[in-house]
Amino acid sequence: MNIKRPWDDLITNADKAAYATAGFGGSGGMGKHPALLIIDMQYRTTGTARVPIAEAMKEFPTSCGDAAWAAADQVKPLLSLFRSKNWPVLYPHVAPKKLYDRGRLTEKVPTMMDIPLRGYEFFGDLAPIEGDILIPKHHPSAFFGTSLASHLVNLGVDTLLMVGCTTSGCIRASVVDGFSYNYHVIVPEDCVYDRGEVSHVVNLFDMSQKYAEVLPANELLKRLREISVSPK
Repeated sequence: MNIKRPWDDLITNADKAAYATAGFGGSGGMGKHPALLIIDMQYRTTGTARVPIAEAMKEFPTSCGDAAWAAADQVKPLLSLFRSKNWPVLYPHVAPKKLYDRGRLTEKVPTMMDIPLRGYEFFGDLAPIEGDILIPKHHPSAFFGTSLASHLVNLGVDTLLMVGCTTSGCIRASVVDGFSYNYHVIVPEDCVYDRGEVSHVVNLFDMSQKYAEVLPANELLKRLREISVSPK
Protein backbone atom coordinates (compact mmCIF):
# COMPACT_ATOMS: atom_id res chain seq x y z
CA MET A 1 0.00 0.00 0.00
CA ASN A 2 1.35 3.39 -0.99
CA ILE A 3 1.46 5.90 1.86
CA LYS A 4 0.71 9.48 0.87
CA ARG A 5 3.65 11.80 1.48
CA PRO A 6 3.47 15.58 2.04
CA TRP A 7 5.09 16.25 -1.35
CA ASP A 8 3.03 13.89 -3.50
CA ASP A 9 0.80 16.62 -4.94
CA LEU A 10 3.67 18.97 -5.74
CA ILE A 11 6.61 16.90 -6.94
CA THR A 12 6.00 15.53 -10.43
CA ASN A 13 6.13 11.84 -11.20
CA ALA A 14 8.98 12.55 -13.62
CA ASP A 15 11.02 14.17 -10.85
CA LYS A 16 10.29 11.30 -8.47
CA ALA A 17 11.34 8.82 -11.13
CA ALA A 18 14.58 10.68 -11.81
CA TYR A 19 15.54 10.61 -8.12
CA ALA A 20 14.62 6.93 -7.82
CA THR A 21 16.60 5.97 -10.93
CA ALA A 22 19.63 7.83 -9.55
CA GLY A 23 19.35 5.80 -6.35
CA PHE A 24 18.25 8.56 -3.99
CA GLY A 25 15.63 8.18 -1.27
CA GLY A 26 16.96 5.16 0.56
CA SER A 27 16.79 4.70 4.32
CA GLY A 28 19.52 6.27 6.44
CA GLY A 29 18.63 4.07 9.37
CA MET A 30 18.52 4.87 13.05
CA GLY A 31 21.11 4.31 15.74
CA LYS A 32 20.70 3.36 19.39
CA HIS A 33 21.52 6.68 21.03
CA PRO A 34 19.10 9.43 19.95
CA ALA A 35 18.98 13.09 20.89
CA LEU A 36 16.08 15.46 20.29
CA LEU A 37 16.95 18.88 18.86
CA ILE A 38 14.13 21.40 19.31
CA ILE A 39 15.19 24.13 16.92
CA ASP A 40 13.94 27.73 17.15
CA MET A 41 10.60 26.93 18.76
CA GLN A 42 10.35 30.40 20.25
CA TYR A 43 7.43 32.80 20.30
CA ARG A 44 9.00 34.78 17.46
CA THR A 45 8.17 31.80 15.18
CA THR A 46 5.05 30.44 16.89
CA GLY A 47 3.33 33.52 18.26
CA THR A 48 1.69 33.42 21.67
CA ALA A 49 -1.71 32.23 20.37
CA ARG A 50 -2.93 29.64 17.87
CA VAL A 51 -4.06 31.89 15.03
CA PRO A 52 -3.60 31.96 11.24
CA ILE A 53 -0.28 33.28 10.00
CA ALA A 54 -1.61 36.66 8.86
CA GLU A 55 -2.92 37.33 12.36
CA ALA A 56 0.17 35.91 14.08
CA MET A 57 2.46 38.19 12.06
CA LYS A 58 0.83 41.21 13.62
CA GLU A 59 2.42 40.13 16.91
CA PHE A 60 5.76 38.91 15.53
CA PRO A 61 6.47 39.45 11.81
CA THR A 62 8.55 36.25 11.73
CA SER A 63 5.75 34.07 13.12
CA CYS A 64 4.59 31.01 11.17
CA GLY A 65 1.13 31.03 12.71
CA ASP A 66 -1.04 27.99 13.25
CA ALA A 67 1.34 25.73 11.29
CA ALA A 68 3.76 26.14 14.21
CA TRP A 69 1.09 25.16 16.74
CA ALA A 70 0.11 22.11 14.68
CA ALA A 71 3.75 21.02 14.69
CA ALA A 72 4.00 21.65 18.44
CA ASP A 73 1.07 19.28 18.97
CA GLN A 74 3.11 16.53 17.33
CA VAL A 75 6.36 17.40 19.13
CA LYS A 76 4.78 17.04 22.58
CA PRO A 77 4.53 13.20 22.53
CA LEU A 78 8.11 12.97 21.26
CA LEU A 79 9.36 15.23 24.02
CA SER A 80 7.36 13.28 26.60
CA LEU A 81 8.99 10.04 25.44
CA PHE A 82 12.46 11.54 25.64
CA ARG A 83 11.74 12.83 29.14
CA SER A 84 10.50 9.40 30.27
CA LYS A 85 13.62 7.67 28.95
CA ASN A 86 15.99 10.37 30.19
CA TRP A 87 17.33 10.85 26.67
CA PRO A 88 19.08 14.15 25.85
CA VAL A 89 17.08 17.15 24.68
CA LEU A 90 18.90 20.13 23.20
CA TYR A 91 17.55 23.54 22.25
CA PRO A 92 19.39 25.26 19.39
CA HIS A 93 17.79 28.70 19.33
CA VAL A 94 18.33 32.13 17.84
CA ALA A 95 19.88 34.51 20.33
CA PRO A 96 18.60 38.10 20.47
CA LYS A 97 20.19 40.25 17.78
CA LYS A 98 22.51 43.05 18.82
CA LEU A 99 23.85 45.83 16.63
CA TYR A 100 27.34 44.35 16.74
CA ASP A 101 26.33 40.84 15.67
CA ARG A 102 23.52 41.43 13.20
CA GLY A 103 25.27 39.59 10.36
CA ARG A 104 23.99 39.17 6.83
CA LEU A 105 20.61 37.77 7.87
CA THR A 106 19.40 41.07 9.24
CA GLU A 107 20.32 42.72 5.95
CA LYS A 108 18.14 40.20 4.10
CA VAL A 109 15.44 40.23 6.79
CA PRO A 110 15.50 43.62 8.59
CA THR A 111 12.48 42.68 10.75
CA MET A 112 14.80 40.36 12.71
CA MET A 113 16.06 43.48 14.47
CA ASP A 114 12.54 44.47 15.55
CA ILE A 115 11.66 41.40 17.62
CA PRO A 116 11.09 42.18 21.33
CA LEU A 117 12.72 39.99 23.96
CA ARG A 118 9.41 38.19 24.56
CA GLY A 119 9.76 36.74 21.08
CA TYR A 120 12.97 34.93 22.03
CA GLU A 121 11.32 33.05 24.90
CA PHE A 122 10.74 29.35 24.33
CA PHE A 123 7.30 28.08 23.34
CA GLY A 124 5.64 27.39 26.68
CA ASP A 125 4.53 23.76 26.37
CA LEU A 126 7.91 22.73 24.96
CA ALA A 127 10.21 24.89 27.05
CA PRO A 128 13.46 23.45 28.42
CA ILE A 129 13.79 22.10 31.93
CA GLU A 130 16.79 21.61 34.18
CA GLY A 131 19.27 19.26 32.54
CA ASP A 132 18.42 20.23 28.96
CA ILE A 133 21.18 21.83 26.90
CA LEU A 134 20.67 25.30 25.42
CA ILE A 135 22.57 26.10 22.23
CA PRO A 136 22.37 29.80 21.30
CA LYS A 137 23.15 30.39 17.64
CA HIS A 138 23.44 33.30 15.24
CA HIS A 139 23.21 31.46 11.92
CA PRO A 140 20.84 28.91 10.35
CA SER A 141 22.72 25.72 11.21
CA ALA A 142 22.61 24.53 14.81
CA PHE A 143 26.23 23.47 14.33
CA PHE A 144 27.78 26.63 12.89
CA GLY A 145 29.78 28.52 15.51
CA THR A 146 28.18 26.62 18.41
CA SER A 147 29.14 23.94 20.94
CA LEU A 148 26.57 21.46 19.62
CA ALA A 149 29.00 18.92 18.14
CA SER A 150 31.02 18.86 21.38
CA HIS A 151 27.90 18.15 23.45
CA LEU A 152 26.80 15.37 21.11
CA VAL A 153 30.20 13.68 21.30
CA ASN A 154 30.15 13.90 25.09
CA LEU A 155 26.65 12.39 25.21
CA GLY A 156 27.56 9.51 22.89
CA VAL A 157 24.75 10.40 20.51
CA ASP A 158 24.52 8.74 17.09
CA THR A 159 21.04 9.82 15.94
CA LEU A 160 19.60 13.33 15.69
CA LEU A 161 15.86 13.99 15.67
CA MET A 162 15.26 17.52 14.45
CA VAL A 163 12.00 19.36 15.04
CA GLY A 164 11.03 23.02 14.84
CA CYS A 165 11.58 25.58 12.14
CA THR A 166 11.91 26.60 9.51
CA THR A 167 11.89 23.52 7.32
CA SER A 168 13.62 25.37 4.50
CA GLY A 169 16.02 27.32 6.73
CA CYS A 170 17.42 26.29 10.09
CA ILE A 171 16.08 22.73 9.92
CA ARG A 172 17.56 22.08 6.51
CA ALA A 173 20.90 23.73 7.35
CA SER A 174 21.16 21.69 10.57
CA VAL A 175 20.15 18.49 8.78
CA VAL A 176 22.86 18.91 6.15
CA ASP A 177 25.52 19.63 8.77
CA GLY A 178 24.39 16.75 10.99
CA PHE A 179 24.48 14.43 7.99
CA SER A 180 27.94 15.75 7.11
CA TYR A 181 29.13 14.79 10.61
CA ASN A 182 27.87 11.25 9.87
CA TYR A 183 24.95 11.27 12.29
CA HIS A 184 21.75 9.43 11.48
CA VAL A 185 19.35 12.33 10.91
CA ILE A 186 15.60 11.98 11.40
CA VAL A 187 12.99 14.62 10.51
CA PRO A 188 9.43 13.90 11.64
CA GLU A 189 7.56 15.59 8.82
CA ASP A 190 4.68 16.86 10.95
CA CYS A 191 6.99 18.27 13.66
CA VAL A 192 8.63 20.90 11.44
CA TYR A 193 7.06 23.99 9.98
CA ASP A 194 7.61 26.93 7.66
CA ARG A 195 5.88 30.13 6.70
CA GLY A 196 5.52 28.94 3.09
CA GLU A 197 3.88 25.63 2.16
CA VAL A 198 5.84 25.17 -1.06
CA SER A 199 9.20 25.73 0.65
CA HIS A 200 8.13 23.37 3.44
CA VAL A 201 7.10 20.55 1.12
CA VAL A 202 9.95 20.85 -1.38
CA ASN A 203 12.57 20.81 1.34
CA LEU A 204 10.98 17.81 3.05
CA PHE A 205 11.19 15.95 -0.24
CA ASP A 206 14.77 16.95 -0.95
CA MET A 207 15.97 16.11 2.57
CA SER A 208 14.22 12.75 2.36
CA GLN A 209 16.05 11.98 -0.87
CA LYS A 210 19.54 12.99 0.25
CA TYR A 211 20.17 13.68 3.90
CA ALA A 212 17.54 12.45 6.34
CA GLU A 213 14.92 9.90 7.21
CA VAL A 214 11.67 11.85 6.82
CA LEU A 215 8.63 10.13 8.33
CA PRO A 216 5.46 10.86 10.31
CA ALA A 217 5.84 11.44 14.03
CA ASN A 218 3.63 8.47 14.95
CA GLU A 219 5.87 6.12 12.96
CA LEU A 220 8.94 7.62 14.60
CA LEU A 221 7.41 7.09 18.05
CA LYS A 222 6.96 3.38 17.29
CA ARG A 223 10.62 3.04 16.30
CA LEU A 224 11.84 4.95 19.34
CA ARG A 225 9.85 2.75 21.71
CA GLU A 226 11.73 -0.25 20.33
CA ILE A 227 15.07 1.19 21.40
CA SER A 228 16.16 -0.39 24.67
CA VAL A 229 19.66 1.05 24.96
CA SER A 230 19.96 4.42 26.68
CA PRO A 231 22.37 7.06 25.40
CA LYS A 232 25.81 6.99 27.02
